[in-house]
Amino acid sequence: MDISNLRAFLAVVDTGSFSTAANTLFITQPAVSKRISSLEHSLGHALFDRIGRRTLLTPAGETLLPSARRVLTELESCQSHLDSLNHTVAGGLQLATSHHVGLRRLPPVLRAFNAQYPDVDLQLELMDSEEAVSRVADNSLELAVVTLPTNPPDGVLLRHIWRDRLVTVVAQDHPLSEQAHVSAADLVRHTAILPARNTVTREIADALIADERGSPPKVMETNYLETNKVLAAAGLGWTLIPESMVDDSVLALPMLDADAYRTLGLVTHRQRTIGRAAECFAEMLISASDTSV
Repeated sequence: MDISNLRAFLAVVDTGSFSTAANTLFITQPAVSKRISSLEHSLGHALFDRIGRRTLLTPAGETLLPSARRVLTELESCQSHLDSLNHTVAGGLQLATSHHVGLRRLPPVLRAFNAQYPDVDLQLELMDSEEAVSRVADNSLELAVVTLPTNPPDGVLLRHIWRDRLVTVVAQDHPLSEQAHVSAADLVRHTAILPARNTVTREIADALIADERGSPPKVMETNYLETNKVLAAAGLGWTLIPESMVDDSVLALPMLDADAYRTLGLVTHRQRTIGRAAECFAEMLISASDTSV
């Protein structure tokens, strides 16, 4: 089974498009189609259904997907270890992060890592923290830098890097902005803009109002904190965001007895030996850790 064909297969799965996959692989779309056809021929099964502009996995494609990810992950790890034998930090490094961490925390670390280890082929994926942790747990990802779960799945190792203080914010002209102090009882009378219930940030928000008998009259759900902030700034409700995101577009409410924090950090698999590139990235990330963590 040709490795380049597997790479093309995963690129189409991850992008949902043959043309976009071609761009990410720096080859032509016909070359991607040829690699997929070759893989389908060697397996004896069609892997994709092309329905209009949509590209969907067939049952055979769904079956191949987890194995393909594991094979490429192991090969990249092997390459990193082989490269390290020559005292060269090179090879592939597959890293996942959430949108907030990727935008607000990681850029200085990524810049420093790229400058110090230019031979490393860094592949960065943006996804929800919960998905990234799950991908590390099933061994399809080497590293994740995300919001750490309160109840991690078996097999993952968590390393605290940053502590995020969360604040409740509204638009400058929201009714709650006029109050000298705001309680949980005040919050449940107004629309909330929050991440989905399976997220750590939503758990924290729910805990803030847990003692109140009731819930907000309406909850708008989106997992992107930047989007939540924009919607709050537009006057659509209150939301919970990291203190570092507060600017003149929103007002941080003076909450009563409501100190809220979450932890951002590194996730690896307990039983997996990570490559030399991953080790160096982890060391650099830990050096950027908050002194309070």
